[in-house]
Amino acid sequence: MKSKKVYLLARFALLAAVLMLAGCAGMAKKDEDASVIKQKAVQRWDYLIAHQAEKAWDYLAPGYRKTITREQYGHNMNGRGTHWSKVRYVSQECSADTCTVRLTVDYSINLGGLSGNTKSMAPLVETWIKSDGAWYYLPQMSDSKLGGKAEP
Repeated sequence: MKSKKVYLLARFALLAAVLMLAGCAGMAKKDEDASVIKQKAVQRWDYLIAHQAEKAWDYLAPGYRKTITREQYGHNMNGRGTHWSKVRYVSQECSADTCTVRLTVDYSINLGGLSGNTKSMAPLVETWIKSDGAWYYLPQMSDSKLGGKAEP
């Protein structure tokens, strides 16, 4: 009887250890994804700030890339009247294959006349999705317009 209790206890301990390791592996994957998303979100904005929107195109969701060529995207983003100067990562909230990323971007815009060049900062909320194991930025429909929702 005593050996049966020891056997059951050992079996329970092994099961608990396996479950704990599986949980740690899941947490490590989430931490890895969080780090990748943060890096990609900031890198995409660094390209936009440097007027290298053609490189930022690679971070767009595959379905969105089918709607606009690299050259068109580069021309649209690099030709805006808004000049971005700095991006800062704020936070992110993720669930399964979708993340909401919060950033702030410093920018300037020439209002002309006595106002001249005006500097400001804007909070951004971006949606990132996981597709085929990689994370991509999913632009809002208004992003394609000058002064779009996600990109001042």
